[in-house]
Amino acid sequence: MNRISIICITLVLFLSVISISFKPSLKDSYTVFYSNQIKVLTDGEQELIKAIGDENIQTQNGKQAIKSKIAAARLQLKAIDFWLRYLDPVAYHKINGPLPVEWETEVFEKFEQPYKREGAGLTLAELYIEKKDANKDSLLSLIKNAVQTMEVYTADSITINLKKHDHFFLANRLFLLNLATIYTTGFECPNAENIIPELQHMLESTRGIYTNYNQAFPNYLLSGSYLELYNRAILFVKQSSNARNAFDQYNFLKNYVNPLFAINQKMIRDFGVVSTNFNDFSLSDTAGSIFSKSLYEAQNAKGVYLAVDDEKTLAEIKKIGKLLFYDPILSGNNKRSCASCHKPTEYFTDTVVRTALQFDGRKNLERNTPSLVNALYNHLLMLDGKHSSLISQGKAVITNPLEMGGDEKEVIKKVLSCKEYNNAFKRFVRLTPNSEKISLDHIVSAVILYYSSFSNFYSPFDNAMNKNEPLGQAEKTGFNIFMSKAKCGTCHFVPQFNGVKPPYINTEFEVLGTPQDSSCKLLSQDLGRGVVNPVNEAVNAFRTGSIRNAMFTKPYMHNGVFNTLEQVVDFYDAGGGVGKGLKLNNQTLDSDSLKLSATEKYQLVAFIKSLNENILFEETPGALPVSSNAILNKRVPGGEY
Repeated sequence: MNRISIICITLVLFLSVISISFKPSLKDSYTVFYSNQIKVLTDGEQELIKAIGDENIQTQNGKQAIKSKIAAARLQLKAIDFWLRYLDPVAYHKINGPLPVEWETEVFEKFEQPYKREGAGLTLAELYIEKKDANKDSLLSLIKNAVQTMEVYTADSITINLKKHDHFFLANRLFLLNLATIYTTGFECPNAENIIPELQHMLESTRGIYTNYNQAFPNYLLSGSYLELYNRAILFVKQSSNARNAFDQYNFLKNYVNPLFAINQKMIRDFGVVSTNFNDFSLSDTAGSIFSKSLYEAQNAKGVYLAVDDEKTLAEIKKIGKLLFYDPILSGNNKRSCASCHKPTEYFTDTVVRTALQFDGRKNLERNTPSLVNALYNHLLMLDGKHSSLISQGKAVITNPLEMGGDEKEVIKKVLSCKEYNNAFKRFVRLTPNSEKISLDHIVSAVILYYSSFSNFYSPFDNAMNKNEPLGQAEKTGFNIFMSKAKCGTCHFVPQFNGVKPPYINTEFEVLGTPQDSSCKLLSQDLGRGVVNPVNEAVNAFRTGSIRNAMFTKPYMHNGVFNTLEQVVDFYDAGGGVGKGLKLNNQTLDSDSLKLSATEKYQLVAFIKSLNENILFEETPGALPVSSNAILNKRVPGGEY
């Protein structure tokens, strides 16, 4: 072989190596697919900007042309919603924010105070163009903000997540949770006619993401059983009516979304998926159902005893907590206990009066007593969200001069004057390495452990989802109405049916226009969240509570103004306070009538009653621990008023 031949062969081999080294890997192809999808949406938004510039938004034809472009861009958005919501949910509010201004942060307010965030993007543009005073500059601003925000999703800090399999299963989990909560309810889709078509498009587009992912990560495949069930879910939606109110939300959730969630959770565990995203902060990797009480953690039921895992020890703490819950020794006058307002036989609320008595025993408190059942599943506590932990909330009630009127040091002294309590807390304090002295935190934590144990029960609706137990047709239809025509599901989110929505890291507040009394002639003067966060959007806003056990927790609303579920449904059906003729400029509840029929109202209430949990309550203690102070031994279990 001559020298020229050797050189040629060497050159060919070298070029082959170079070619191989520059050939995109499967993971790179997945990233390219992602980038191309981002570009498609960005181009669609640019086309929308051009249409706004070209059309006259004051004419019906001009509006329709722009709305057509918005609809097209929304489909492009839904095609990659899977990624966008998970990878940067804060940026998402600029692309498809449901509200012009939001104060509820995307991380725990336990660590970060509310701050103003202005929304932008497609939903707000579609709503804005219908306004009589709509102008091009404001409309353009909403979309230009969205385009500028798209750059966030091409940053290295975002795309690096695509190199590992972890992001996929975590993003998929959020996608499935949103299928169960917001994608089918109209939470962020102004045109009800588009909800189901958008859902179908999103499901089919996400299947494309699944295909690209499986090609890129052959060692961490999305399982065949998952894909088979997912394809059946797509077929179910295809065969459904495009009418939002006719869509069978119940069977979609029960037969498809929840089982898919269970499979995805198993893959998260099997593949050792690790999260670095605050989206996953409170979600459990072990919950096998969306309707598991362990799906997410909002509050710590153990308080300062968080490190205690021994069941026998926890039972001892809970036993002391029960005694303290019924013991008026925690109050300033030794006549009032936690059970005075939170009556266990009434689901830890008070169903007799609109609002409980104040400490003086004469006047009434301003707000209705909230149930302690399922309090664990709220990140912010009290109706105004004033407290971020159960310990803080408990201590505040004990020392509030209008509620229990206790003094912190005096309460500790009185509790420790009882030998049974004293001996117990001397043992318990050794379980909290960072504490050398018995504090009110130790006492309150025992109480929390007691009442939190009543948050672990399930309802017939849960059992239908989790165990395939039968549920009546009225209840099923009522759930479908709840999630569609009645619009309840846009504020009361699965699974707790409270104001905590996926990824279950914040708490929502709503302005309903609650009246001062049932005549609905005057607005309640309680500023609610506006006291804690004094901004216009928060004035008269209250934390969205759970409707679980609602049948047993009357009276309703923050001031107990309604005494039956039927009255509450009628109030919402009318459009809240504004629908009833009250004047307020920041109501978040749709003020248009829902136009629910008598049958639909009955079915809606039937569903709400299916959320009644089968709770096993306990008897009031027959006696309380004896104190070395004889005066304290006149205490009555449960208090005197």
